[in-house]
Parts: sequence; structure tokens; C-alpha cells
Amino acid sequence: MSEETPGFEEKPEVPAGATPDDAVEPTAAASSEEEAAAPAGDSAAAQSAPAADAALLAQLDQTRTALNERTADLQRLQAEYQNYRRRVERDRIAVKEIAVASLLTELLPTLDDIGRARDHGELVGGFKSVAESLETAAAKMGLQQFGKEGEPFDPTIHEALMHSYAPDVTETTCVAILQPGYRIGERTIRPARVAVAEPQPGAAPAAKSESSEGDTPSDKETDAPEEG
Repeated sequence: MSEETPGFEEKPEVPAGATPDDAVEPTAAASSEEEAAAPAGDSAAAQSAPAADAALLAQLDQTRTALNERTADLQRLQAEYQNYRRRVERDRIAVKEIAVASLLTELLPTLDDIGRARDHGELVGGFKSVAESLETAAAKMGLQQFGKEGEPFDPTIHEALMHSYAPDVTETTCVAILQPGYRIGERTIRPARVAVAEPQPGAAPAAKSESSEGDTPSDKETDAPEEG
């Protein structure tokens, strides 16, 4: 039994009479086959590159489309949110105005009593201080009193309880304020109750006829023939 010497590799057997160059030929043939196969692989890769680019472009277009859709959705949601906030703010203001108007409407009879007491000279002492504090608080909440004698009658803010004729007015006029009106901003919570007077019927034509009669004698004197 022969022992193998370590450190030595077995070499392929070379046929008798062969030269050393013949032993290298298989390796050279394999290299030439690899070199021949390499250009074929590069050609396949070159052919697959345009397809990969087209796929990437298609994917990019899909991503851009999805991004535009999401952007449009976000803008729509933002617009809806802004509209919602405006509606909530309008509703909040409207509810506040209604609550304030309801409270002040309940206080109007008390304010009328205070006004009558002031007109009769009964607003004195501690009652005067309380009444003025109440009027100040109502004014801070936006309550405004309106209605004055001599102003033209406006059916949108005045309520006529008495009617008469007067020769010294040229239009329907409030001649007495029976009960003042109140408003909050542009909203009237109670019209002013007034007595109105209209121009005296036939007063203007009568004045015109008197004026024309006054002019008649002068015209006659002008047209009279001169004595000669």
C-alpha cells in the first residue's frame, strides 16, 4: 500500500508522446467559450433595458396620478373644513344674538317702568342707582333705544297707535312717543309706539288758491287801459 505525499496535487495524465502545450489546450478552450458567451449576455441585458425603463416610467405616471388625486382630495377636505368653521361661527353668533335678544326682551317692561318713573320725577335714591345700573348693563349688551318726536313715520320701525291731522307738517310725522322702541344692532326687537299726524287735507290747495286770488287784482290793474 503506497502512501500519498501531502502537498502535491495530482496532475492530469498526459498521453505518451504529447507535448506540454497539449495539456494547456482544454483551459484555453474553456476561456474562449466564456468569451464567446459574454457578448451574448450583454446583448440580452441591452435588450431588457428599454423594457425596464418603460416599466419605471409607467410606475412614475401612476405615482403622479395618485399624488394628484390625493392632493385634490386634501384641497377639497380643507375647503369643506373652512366652510364648516364659518358655518359654526355664524351659528354661534346667531345663537348668542337670539339669547341676548330674548333676555333683553324680558327686561323691556322693567325699562319702561324706569322711564315712566323718570318722567314723573320718582327716580330717586337707591332706586335711581339700581335703574341706571340696569340701563348701563343693557346698553353694554347692545340694546339701543330709538324714537323721537318730529321724525318722519317709518312703518318698519314705528307702530302708530294714534292718528291726527296737523297744518304744520308736510308728511306723516311722529308727534308723540308713547313707548320707545329698542333694537340690537340692525335687529328691531320692539318698534316705537307713536302718535302720528298727517298734513291737513286741502291745506296746500287752499294756500295756492289764496295766492292766485291775490295776484288777480294786480293783473287787472295792469291790463286796465290808461285814461288819456
